[in-house]
Amino acid sequence: MLFARKPSSIDWIVVFLGNPGAKYAMTRHNAGFLTADAFEKANGLRLDRSKFHALTAVWEQGGQRVLLMKPQTYMNLSGDSASEAMRFYKVPLERVLVVSDDVHLDLGRIRVRPSGSAGGHNGLRDIIAKCGGEGFPRIRIGVGAVPPERELVDWVLSVFRNEDAETILKTASRAAEAVEYLIVNGPDRAMNKYNAV
Repeated sequence: MLFARKPSSIDWIVVFLGNPGAKYAMTRHNAGFLTADAFEKANGLRLDRSKFHALTAVWEQGGQRVLLMKPQTYMNLSGDSASEAMRFYKVPLERVLVVSDDVHLDLGRIRVRPSGSAGGHNGLRDIIAKCGGEGFPRIRIGVGAVPPERELVDWVLSVFRNEDAETILKTASRAAEAVEYLIVNGPDRAMNKYNAV
């Protein structure tokens, strides 16, 4: 076992995007955090260790060790947490999975992509700027288009209510499943499984 991997090594990083604090808990911008909550429940773990300006946990699946992160820097500085963890564990960009909300998708839809632009999302923009480019996989969670009478900032910080709240919680559970599936099977197979639904 001379060349055995160190126990502290990390194969993947999953960054769930959102804003910390109770007042943001059920807002559209926190679809990533809601997915983290669903992931915790499904896998019997807690993201409760403070590291890299984030709440973290390590999850093991399919022989891979995965660092799960909920950045506590607020959305627009999400790249601070992600880049610090990447450098510390020497994880390449293509193994950093980001889970975020998306106003360009209907409420309840999920889209897996192996890479791509920020699409106007400030959290993704900061990660692209600080982590070395657009070449990271992402799971985008539809939160519905901005109504004509609303501003983007107002919309993404608005709270899910009634049927919309039920829909986003179900979607977060599916997105949590997609995280696990992508880690084990890769982005291409995850796209085939989740983008068609």
